[in-house]
Amino acid sequence: MSGLSNKIAIVTGAGSGFGAAIARAYAKANAKVVLADLNLEAAQRVAKELGENGSAVACDVSNGDQVQAMVRHCVARFGAPDVVINNAGTTHRNQPMLDVDEATFDRVFAVNVKSIYLMAQAVIPLMREKKDGVIINVGSVGAIRPRPGLTWYNSSKGAVRVMTKSMAAELASDGIRVNLISPVMAPTGLLNDFMGVADNAENRARFVSTIPLGRMCDPDDVANVAVFLASAEARFLTGVEVPVDGGRSI
Repeated sequence: MSGLSNKIAIVTGAGSGFGAAIARAYAKANAKVVLADLNLEAAQRVAKELGENGSAVACDVSNGDQVQAMVRHCVARFGAPDVVINNAGTTHRNQPMLDVDEATFDRVFAVNVKSIYLMAQAVIPLMREKKDGVIINVGSVGAIRPRPGLTWYNSSKGAVRVMTKSMAAELASDGIRVNLISPVMAPTGLLNDFMGVADNAENRARFVSTIPLGRMCDPDDVANVAVFLASAEARFLTGVEVPVDGGRSI
């Protein structure tokens, strides 16, 4: 692949999990990366690995003022972003849908859905000026094949799925591509909530048994797809969903 030389990227939720893997992969592909995370120390640790190609900033992606400030930080540090990865996300614990309280529901939709709206407000004007840009949203296989216990989380990712396609249709004339990566369960900080039971070998094996390729998603699996979707090789792809799920959605 041609790599991401001279590209400037924003990755949200970059302090751990998929976001950290994407940030590392982008830096390896010679992009400059702003690592945004609610946990600044975690983002700083990853940014330190990237040297001059990384810059960490604290950001609650559900807060419009903080998103705008983070994008201003990107412009001041590296320049206007060429690529934005809307990766930051949260969930409620796996449980019957009526057991999820309203505050938790609101937080899930604020972080998983509203954040994409807020990021669009901040970065699309900059991308329109260049007539070029890539937005990659991170969804979930739960929006393709939902299962009981994560109803409101799955619904939030269903919204992200439709948002991606609608954004792609509306922004194509501006030269902005919008695509979606939908991973299956991975050993990240949200795993325990996704399972809703103790994180042990027996329970992991039960969940893995539903994945045809026989393992959980690795963060690098997602990062590799994120590099491709931002590269010149994917220049004719927009509105595309890539399930990184080991066959789970078959």
